Amino acid sequence: MMPERSTRDLRGGWRGFDLRRLGFLLLGVALFAGVYLSPAWPDAIDPHGRAFALGHEAKASLALFLLALCWWMTEVLPIGVTSIAVAAGQGLFSIRDARTAFTDFMDPGVWFIFAALAIGMAFTKTGLTRRIAYRTLLLVGERTPRILLGCLLLTMGLTLVMAHAAVAATVYPLFLAVHSLYTDDDRPTRFGKALFIGMAFAAGAGSVITLLGSARAAVSVGFFRHFTGRTVGFFELSWYMLPIGLAMTLLVWLFLLLVFRPERKTIPGLRDRARRLHGSLGPISSREIRTLLVVAGAFVLFALRALVPPLGEMDQSAILAGAALLLFVLNVLGIEDLEGTSWNIILMFGGATSIGLCLWETGAAHWLAMQWLALLEGAPLVVFVLTVASIVLVMTNLTMNVAAISVSLPVALVAAPYLGVAPDVILFAILVAAGMPFVLLVGAAPNAIAYASRQFTAREFLLVGLPMTALLLGVLALFVGVIWPAMGMAVAR
Repeated sequence: MMPERSTRDLRGGWRGFDLRRLGFLLLGVALFAGVYLSPAWPDAIDPHGRAFALGHEAKASLALFLLALCWWMTEVLPIGVTSIAVAAGQGLFSIRDARTAFTDFMDPGVWFIFAALAIGMAFTKTGLTRRIAYRTLLLVGERTPRILLGCLLLTMGLTLVMAHAAVAATVYPLFLAVHSLYTDDDRPTRFGKALFIGMAFAAGAGSVITLLGSARAAVSVGFFRHFTGRTVGFFELSWYMLPIGLAMTLLVWLFLLLVFRPERKTIPGLRDRARRLHGSLGPISSREIRTLLVVAGAFVLFALRALVPPLGEMDQSAILAGAALLLFVLNVLGIEDLEGTSWNIILMFGGATSIGLCLWETGAAHWLAMQWLALLEGAPLVVFVLTVASIVLVMTNLTMNVAAISVSLPVALVAAPYLGVAPDVILFAILVAAGMPFVLLVGAAPNAIAYASRQFTAREFLLVGLPMTALLLGVLALFVGVIWPAMGMAVAR
């Protein structure tokens, strides 16, 4: 017979059990089982009359993706643990060889993410981000529209070398200080709404410009290399993304000034405070210099890959991983930084890489693409690209952008040749859409960080985000139809 105390502990444990968590865990399992155990699905037919069967492994990969999507969205398990389940499931249910599934966690793109996070930590730890921020405020002066523009450009600029979530977390306290100079009142202001909503939007717009601005870019480029056999270089991506990232940041500034016209024209004392804060940092330190030299060296190697043919074989993930290694060798980062690395995020992107490649290699992506193509047959190039982007925008606002990319990029790349669309424009359009979830607070970490300011409500964010999303699609249509082809991008096949 169980002792009385143990019985009470057991009952207390059952009473405290999280039924909501159990429900979502079981929902994921039910989605998997419902698809996995379902009878054979009909073939998909392409426009040339060829049939694409959904084999057992392909149907199982769709089932596994639905399970992962459910658990990722609800976070009933740490997102990195769900990603491990993705790889384990492939081996347990003979969808793909277990060695192949787990090897995807060590994809070069995943190591690029680790290295980018390390560089972001170095910028924050050494104080370089604060030094850049205070210098920016010194330059913009005390007129409110210029201050807002300076803050948005600062946010965008930092995403060139740091992940956008880290940038938002870094500039958030600085923007609180700016707003405290604007008003002593704790109540929200129109300037506060523009400042913090703008921070979230600018972080998204800037994150698409370089491979360092977000982990999603490295994963997408890795997918693209697997699916097409072509590598998109660091500067090639920035060449096409800088104009649209900058254009969206400026449009955000103008739109927010129109919607939330500031109550005051100036913020007296801002420049003096920025000068004092900048002065308190003292002269630039040796650790800051070492960090700048390491990052500059990586950028030089990225450039030399394109200019010096013998260096073209040098992998860009290896370059950035080497830069991260140097930051540890030079004592800029230490063991506490390695232990503090967000391995949960890194594992999540490893899992997304694994399920994306699984959908491609089992033929599930081809089957989905043919089903989709039946709805878009004969559609103009721009309509197809905007449809892809719209689907990614919806998924990105509702769940993690990596989940949107892992299913949409393989499917879109299969469908694109039938409509005469080049793969390059698919990749870049998806990256733009995945980087700018302007509608829901759950769409991106900067949105949630900005909301912590209490300057705006979720409803206000939604009402501002909807027209901004429509504007984004309009800008993307202009780039797909006119600007990117003029810059040399292959848009049509």
